[in-house]
Amino acid sequence: MWVFTLYGFYSVVCARNQDGTKAETNKLIVWARVRHHLETLQGRFSELVGYSIRETPDTDYRYRIIIPKARWKEVVAQMVEELSYGNFKDEAARSLGVGERDYIHALHDVWSRLYDLQQQKQQ
Repeated sequence: MWVFTLYGFYSVVCARNQDGTKAETNKLIVWARVRHHLETLQGRFSELVGYSIRETPDTDYRYRIIIPKARWKEVVAQMVEELSYGNFKDEAARSLGVGERDYIHALHDVWSRLYDLQQQKQQ
């Protein structure tokens, strides 16, 4: 699952063993490309405090935390509850500010690519 939030971008998958096989469906890996995105998530959601951010420089997602699936469900439920805006990209730019300019640009790039996909499928 990919999740674009006001706190950053995350790829969330079931935890797996070192050999790549899926280990447990009740534990998740929350991957991030930017360490600050995981730090911001932990700063906002106390349920994630205490889970260490691990770094793996040779992987496509450099940073990760491993958490129980129940914790992720709590975090996502809270994000849904606090949702009060009518335009995600605008709210992200407003709430994140200049420090996350690259993330805001990436959001616009993703939006544009998916819009192109929509237009192609209508033809």
